[in-house]
Parts: sequence; C-alpha cells; structure tokens
Amino acid sequence: MHWAAAWLDEATSQSVQRNPNSMTLVTVADNGQPSARVVLCKDFVAEPGYLVFYTNYKSRKIRELDTNPQVAVTFHWDALGRQIRIEGTAVLSPAAESDAYFASRNRGSQLGAWGSDQSAPLTSREALLRQLRERAHELGLNVSDDVQSIENDGRTIIPRPGHWGGVRVWASAVELWIEGGDRIHERGRWQRTLDRKNEHVFVAGEWRGTRLQP
Repeated sequence: MHWAAAWLDEATSQSVQRNPNSMTLVTVADNGQPSARVVLCKDFVAEPGYLVFYTNYKSRKIRELDTNPQVAVTFHWDALGRQIRIEGTAVLSPAAESDAYFASRNRGSQLGAWGSDQSAPLTSREALLRQLRERAHELGLNVSDDVQSIENDGRTIIPRPGHWGGVRVWASAVELWIEGGDRIHERGRWQRTLDRKNEHVFVAGEWRGTRLQP
C-alpha cells in the first residue's frame, strides 16, 4: 500500500491526466451481476491500509455493498505505464470523517449532495433542476434558475445530509503492474487477512507477496 500511495502521489504531482485519483470501482449485486463505475479516491491511507471515496448512500453501489461488501478497484495511468488493482472489503466511513470532507466541498457540490437522489429514475433534466431548486430553498439558499450559482445569503454552513458520506475500502489484496517492452510487464501481488474490529476498522495480518507472470 505504501508503493501504491507513492504511485498515486506521483500521478497527482505530475498531473498525468485529469483526475489522476480516478479509479474504477466494481461491486456485485446479490444476483451475481457485477457493475463498474469510475469514482474519485479522496484519501489513501497506506497504513493501516484503506482508501476512501464519497457517494450517496442510497445509490446502487451502496445497495450492492449492503449485500456484498467485497469490492475491487483499479487505478490506471497510461502516461506512466502503471496500474494498481486492489481487492478488499468496503465499510462506511465514521460520521466525523464524512462531516470533515463535506465541509471542505464548495457550496455547489454540497447542494448537489442534497439535491440528487443518485441512481433513482428521472423524467427529465428540467425535473432535476426543479428538484434542486426546491431543496435549495428548503435549506434556505437562493439559487439561479439553472442552479449554476448560489447567492451568498449569509448562511455559512450547509449540513451534510445523512444519506451522503464516505466509504472505506480496506485492502486484502494489492497488485502493482508496470508496463514493459514486448508485453514483458512487471507484476507483483500482495495479500493479507482482515479481521473486523468494529464497524469502521479491521485488524490486518502481515502482507505476503509474490511475483506474477505478465
């Protein structure tokens, strides 16, 4: 995880692509159907070994995690010729962690967390904008008709909605991949055990690694 964190830091510092912290997250429904989407890694904690992304807790990904918390994520930086694959177990972040990150977001993003029922059916974009305006008014905010700007009305704090927050992915397996000439790539895989300590934390075993053929 320390090597993976260093790679993420390098990709970020070099701005190798827009959103270098983007990762593909794969969840599996109770009927066995996998689904994948790109989310942003907002924190990468090499020790004790988990990463964090934020989402609506009523979204499809969370519904699937409720029945099967086993996930996989992939980072890929084509410009660096590197890839990270992580497998592990997802749990919700502590409320304080979610509160702190939500407070750091701009007001538009904060309103978006209140205004969107992520993954729910939608009749039209106009209906979504109307819903956003209505919820902004419920929060005491004045917004433009197209919801592109929020007037500064003296309200300094938009509270985090209870249905929105962080997800920690605790790593039980990590694979590092380095592109090589003639497809002779470098691959290494490390695995460890995870024992649940509480709703947010695991006690991890020692990492055991091996090289893999490309």
